[in-house]
Amino acid sequence: MIGVLPTSLEVSGKEYAIRSDFRDILTIITAFNDPDLEDKEKMFACLYILYEDFEDMRNEDYEEAYMQAIRFIDCGDEPKEGRHPRLMDWEQDERILFPAINSVAGYETRSSKYVHWWTFVGYFMEIHEGVFSQVLSLRQKKSKGKKLEKWEQEFWRSNKELCVLQHKLSKEEKEERDRLNALLNG
Repeated sequence: MIGVLPTSLEVSGKEYAIRSDFRDILTIITAFNDPDLEDKEKMFACLYILYEDFEDMRNEDYEEAYMQAIRFIDCGDEPKEGRHPRLMDWEQDERILFPAINSVAGYETRSSKYVHWWTFVGYFMEIHEGVFSQVLSLRQKKSKGKKLEKWEQEFWRSNKELCVLQHKLSKEEKEERDRLNALLNG
């Protein structure tokens, strides 16, 4: 039905209540981006966090439940094929992202008891001007190999910690980096 925000998903003909607050979905996205979790663990984390009665779900329904979960996270759209350049990171960009979302929403979303994920994404989609949109624009230009204008280059250099997306290292990668650093500095 038009205008209704889903708070349950149908899996194998049964309705399951879901946690639809934006914080729950951001927790799922954080799990998806965790390099220490394997794909099966990411799927399990998604199902466990999203479905309120996950423990009542049959194992044979997990795959369909996961597809429904991804569709919900994508705001009702079908999952998209192919990879797109990574232009943002919910965790890294939090300090510039929330002021932009709050500006659109007209209130501090993080202090609200509940904001439906789709409403939150709607706020996100309406971000126009500000630091976050500027950083996103610069990342997009760089990902496409476009030359930055002089003022953009200056902004990038002056705000590298905001502009450059950090690669998340797994525990093994961190240990290897630390081992190599110890050899080089030792």
